[in-house]
Amino acid sequence: MLAGCASNPLGSTSGRTETCKATSEKEVAALFDRWNQSLQTGDPRKVVDNYADKSVLLPTVSNTPRLNAAQKQDYFEHFLQDKPFGRIDSRTIEIGCNTAVDAGLYTFTFAKTGAVVKARYTYTYRWDGSRWLITSHHSSAMPEK
Repeated sequence: MLAGCASNPLGSTSGRTETCKATSEKEVAALFDRWNQSLQTGDPRKVVDNYADKSVLLPTVSNTPRLNAAQKQDYFEHFLQDKPFGRIDSRTIEIGCNTAVDAGLYTFTFAKTGAVVKARYTYTYRWDGSRWLITSHHSSAMPEK
């Protein structure tokens, strides 16, 4: 568990300090569950609400980076049509001051088509003062070999 801390960047003369949000691997792991539950609503806006305004989505089934809310919503409108459900297969979590990284492998099952897609993922999160938001999300299907 990361306790509150103060940081002063090297060479900084501003005297700026930052208070770090205390968190745990369990809390960071629950952020994927929150995102996955938003998928289950079928509402792309609820999924996009998990992302910071300044964030990037590099999705599994599109070659187009999604950099703003409208682009992310467009992606999820199509992605949600097949009723996806994600399951974490393995993960590594790293926690910093108001940031966290969750990277590993997950499997998506699509209720509408029956398709199963195994993929690699990385989520980076930032604490915005009131909640954790995704600042980057990269997902790519596992290679054939």
